[in-house]
Amino acid sequence: MKRRVLLSCAATVALIASGAVAQSDWSLEEAAKPYAGTTVDVVFLLRPGYEAIEAMLPEFEERTGIKVNIIKHPYENALGEQVRDFVAGGDLDIALIDLVWIGNFAENEWVVPIEQIQADYPDLVDPDLDIDDFFPLVLNAFGGWNGTIYGLPFDNYSGLLFYNKCMLEEAGFDGPPETWEELKDTYGPALTKDGKYAFALQSKRNETQSADSFARVLWPFGGSFLDEEFRSNLMSEESQAGLKFRQDLMQYMPEGIVAYDHAEAVNGFAQGDVAMITEWSAFYSTVVSPDTSAVADCVEIAPEPKGPAGRKPALGGFSLAVASQADEDEKGAAWLFIQWATSKENAGEYLERGGVPARQSAYEDPALAETYKFVPALVESWQEGVPEFRPRFAEWPEITEIVQEWGTKMMLGEVTTEEGAQEIGTRMEEVLENAGYYSGDKTLAQ
Repeated sequence: MKRRVLLSCAATVALIASGAVAQSDWSLEEAAKPYAGTTVDVVFLLRPGYEAIEAMLPEFEERTGIKVNIIKHPYENALGEQVRDFVAGGDLDIALIDLVWIGNFAENEWVVPIEQIQADYPDLVDPDLDIDDFFPLVLNAFGGWNGTIYGLPFDNYSGLLFYNKCMLEEAGFDGPPETWEELKDTYGPALTKDGKYAFALQSKRNETQSADSFARVLWPFGGSFLDEEFRSNLMSEESQAGLKFRQDLMQYMPEGIVAYDHAEAVNGFAQGDVAMITEWSAFYSTVVSPDTSAVADCVEIAPEPKGPAGRKPALGGFSLAVASQADEDEKGAAWLFIQWATSKENAGEYLERGGVPARQSAYEDPALAETYKFVPALVESWQEGVPEFRPRFAEWPEITEIVQEWGTKMMLGEVTTEEGAQEIGTRMEEVLENAGYYSGDKTLAQ
């Protein structure tokens, strides 16, 4: 077992700044020599951003001698598979952390803070890591918990408005709606006819319902899941306005919209059956490729519409963090892979291959906006947002099940928005009470 000299994060940074670890003297190849032959295990999703890194992976493995074993899961299975592995002390060396899993992973100490990794492995810290180059909102939302950074942003998204400019122009519009009200009251009636629909809001009963549908209409209207005391805020005037708006907007969506997941919403748009969708930036490559889209030449991207409370786009995506259960060599190899996968150096290629990097420097080239139409809207959305778009504490998996059930019932008209919100609020507060938030055992952090 190798002996490591432990340094504080401040000391590590000071060493780099002083030139003791000079950038000209550091290389991935040299840093990785002690870890050649090490294998690290990581969960990947079946999404373009993961395919992009997988395609780039041979370069990393050739330069380092480190083998990255990718275990692929659909999103719906990724949390459960990782939790089981961490609880059992299994084989995963890198944690893939969704925005809403960070509290769970951090509080259970399944992941190592970056400061600790940098202190334990000072020779592995890339002098060009430049954490300040990540969009601050994205770094804190996806990699941070309660003031500590655990992971580096990877495959990060923002909710954007995808619109078919050809359909809008035919209906007499020279651009997309600026507000949600305009989308419903002006664009909705004009674009919904002859088997075509103005809008599709993916709302299937899973995380899609709770995050991509339910939460999406809370924040722009001034609502939220919880108030400052961690009591339900779903009966507030603002939250109710958003939930009622969703019900009214359904008349301009395809029948069966409550069964639409991302694939159905994106496909409806790509086939020209739906004029607009609010979807993750990660689906851009799908709708602009002639191989997967019949409307590739008509696709334009804008920020999500504004509500009475302003523009509050959905935030989604992940971070990669070193797993606590990894042994010493696996931790070092994992950290080298995480730095490489999220590096400034690789951000451009990652973007070109269909990923969405969270590096500010990756979007500084004005020509990018011409090649990737989603870039200006994405950068705008990452200037200001709501990290707790979905509460990020450990109890979210329990709460999302409640929101999915009653949010679906609202959309189907089985309960009113008031009845559904009251039921969600009651059950949500029971979960939080049992967890110890109201007794003071847990900090009111999300």
